[in-house]
Amino acid sequence: MRIAMVSEHASPMAALGGVDAGGQNVHVAALSAELAAAGHEVTVYTRRDDPTAPERVPLCPGVEVVHVPAGPTRSLPKDELVPFMPAFGRWLAQDWSSRGAPDVVHSHFWMSGLATLEATARVPVPVAHTYHALGSVKRRHQGAGDTSPPGRVLAEVDLGRRVDTVVATCTDEVSELRRLGVPDRHVRVVPCGVDMQQFTPLGPERPDRVPGRHRLLTIGRLVERKGVETAVEALAELPTAELLVAGGPTAEALDDDPEVRRLRDLATRLGVADRVRFLGAVDRAEMPALIRSADVVVATPWYEPFGIVPLEAAACGRPVVGSAVGGLLDTVRPEVTGLLVPPRDPAALTAALAGLLADPERCHRFGRAARRRAVTRYGWDRVAAATERAYEEIVHPVRLEEATA
Repeated sequence: MRIAMVSEHASPMAALGGVDAGGQNVHVAALSAELAAAGHEVTVYTRRDDPTAPERVPLCPGVEVVHVPAGPTRSLPKDELVPFMPAFGRWLAQDWSSRGAPDVVHSHFWMSGLATLEATARVPVPVAHTYHALGSVKRRHQGAGDTSPPGRVLAEVDLGRRVDTVVATCTDEVSELRRLGVPDRHVRVVPCGVDMQQFTPLGPERPDRVPGRHRLLTIGRLVERKGVETAVEALAELPTAELLVAGGPTAEALDDDPEVRRLRDLATRLGVADRVRFLGAVDRAEMPALIRSADVVVATPWYEPFGIVPLEAAACGRPVVGSAVGGLLDTVRPEVTGLLVPPRDPAALTAALAGLLADPERCHRFGRAARRRAVTRYGWDRVAAATERAYEEIVHPVRLEEATA
């Protein structure tokens, strides 16, 4: 198949450098590469935000990245990109008209969906859509702090009803879409994946462990909803543990980051400042060694559309104690690969961590089971195969009906 990926703000090129890559960047890059390895031709369309970038750039064999001229050729916050989506969509239609239409288009994030529907109104192509995050969930948890453009939720509902299939990343998302009125028949669940060769239990560990001290690790963007505060509060009742916080700005810029300052003030008030270390942005190549150096990976967001970190921890053979929200409800199996606790509940997190740290064999057992489960469910080869089946359902529906008759 000729597959078009539309990822308006999250370029797969950023995944190559690591520090600028979020979950969507990595997802689009890895999924595209795996589909190409399976014999498909993949073109990824992302917004041009650098005037010096070539229009078309090879990402890897079988995958080309196209920089679409839509809006200013500079980096912009994604919440400011909505007005440029019609132009993005018209450019896609022109490109497909001149170069040939793809067999299927897969849009990533709601604004990519808007651009894609603009394009397919002119050049009909079956559409699969992945939200990566839902505005209704963001609004529920962030309230006045939600910076999403007006109309996002209504646009997402409209998308879910108009595309040919929604590729949801977890079962919790399916429930949310059902509440919004998106028909179940439009939805297929295909999780995000993890690189099993990069993230592995075998290999070096970050060589800065303090003898006799347990290591807890959180990874992610430093924003309040990620729940690092809960981990800092739990640390006050875990005197044998330290907490490493990876993510946010570079190490040199940490002192100027408002969330770092807030968390440092909290750690000082709780008397644990000497046991909380902010690492700043960590290069993706260094992440496996960092994860392997931890006894437990802590992921306690208020909400999480999917959550790549628990998968990366599992692939490295480390147990996860996480919030019972979103994708973690699928990726963490309580009492098998880790533990789940209510979000924003430091007492519950303390109890879960204390029990694990006091029982190293249980930690190791969870870690081994996590690796096995990651390999059997979340390798990119399996994710790509499931995504391909979702494409086939909308590209060749008659053929599939005959095969299952």
